[in-house]
Amino acid sequence: MDTKFKVDQKVVYPSQGVGIVKEIFEKTFKEQMMLYYKIYIEASDMIVMVPVEKAEELGIRQIVSAKEAQKALDLLSADFEPITSDWKLRYQMNLELLKKGTISDIAEIVRCLYNRSKVKELPILERKLYDSAKKLLEDEIAYALKKTPKEIEQAIHTKLEPLGAIAKVKHTLQIDDDEDDDLMDDVNEKSDDSDDEDIDDNDSDSSDDMDESEDFDDDEQF
Repeated sequence: MDTKFKVDQKVVYPSQGVGIVKEIFEKTFKEQMMLYYKIYIEASDMIVMVPVEKAEELGIRQIVSAKEAQKALDLLSADFEPITSDWKLRYQMNLELLKKGTISDIAEIVRCLYNRSKVKELPILERKLYDSAKKLLEDEIAYALKKTPKEIEQAIHTKLEPLGAIAKVKHTLQIDDDEDDDLMDDVNEKSDDSDDEDIDDNDSDSSDDMDESEDFDDDEQF
């Protein structure tokens, strides 16, 4: 079976980070032989196994070109429409963007949540989402532009917060200060229902989607 990615190729796993394909191998799952990618995620120092046939569904893709990376970087300082002040809706919208996983989607999440944080401190889950998206953006752009993550971190900050600039929001948005606070009561419940629910409780080094594909055996070690 032909595979889209090859061994030693760098890829982006949107819910995990930038990784490298270490191995492509066959494994029996429910009495059926399936082909898997073994991907090492450097940021979290872990290995995930992903069925080849599910890779596209999970948003796994190759690193973008330098031109696309620069375009995503520039997007951070572009004009944008304001997003809802409804915390729950905003979180779901950005979570869906992260799962889609294009570099422009990730840049939109970073821009949206950074500018929202200038209005009001982000709730815990949104802060976690922002940090994950920003780290993923830094790593991919660094690989694409052949620069260090530290250099890209500074470049992202400059795009988001140019000296003396005002956020380029197209319209003024009425903010209800109580909307975010009322929703914090269900953070614990929401945490259980977020994409973290897909993490294999039996292996802290498995991916967000490993339970869904059930590709880890309890006795496997990496």
